[in-house]
Amino acid sequence: MGSEDRLRRDPIEVAIDNWSARGWSAAAQGMAVVTSVMRVQQLLLRQVEAVLRPLGLTFARYEVLMLLGFSRTGALPVGKVGERLQVHPASVTNAVDRLERDGFVERVPNPRDGRSVLASITPEGREVAARASSALNQVVFSEVRLTGDEQASLYGLLKQLRRAFGDFG
Repeated sequence: MGSEDRLRRDPIEVAIDNWSARGWSAAAQGMAVVTSVMRVQQLLLRQVEAVLRPLGLTFARYEVLMLLGFSRTGALPVGKVGERLQVHPASVTNAVDRLERDGFVERVPNPRDGRSVLASITPEGREVAARASSALNQVVFSEVRLTGDEQASLYGLLKQLRRAFGDFG
């Protein structure tokens, strides 16, 4: 959205006014927080996808590659990938399937448990993950448009909210 397309007034502020006018003042700030978080997620995802798309990745597949790359052996049980990324097993299976088709991951028998399979990052997967990380660091992660203190404050608030929802201990 170019500067000529920008709205004159924040639509979420308009929504706050509308919420209050309907007698929902007690919930207006909560609605504004939820709506703002959802909108920021859309904006950030659009940036992330623009960086990852030319590399044949989505953010979900990138996260799988990074998790595997950070693991001690470069391989984890598929179920453990879902657990650590906090995503549904079907989503992990789909991501691993696509990464395997692209040559970035291979499924290998688990040497500790013959019944399970490990997702293992390939050299090609490490290379594309490194290129993606470099691009994301440069274009997205270093350009959040908040000061370091603001980023730390926002992260702390979001962490507090995630904990309150039972996302982690």
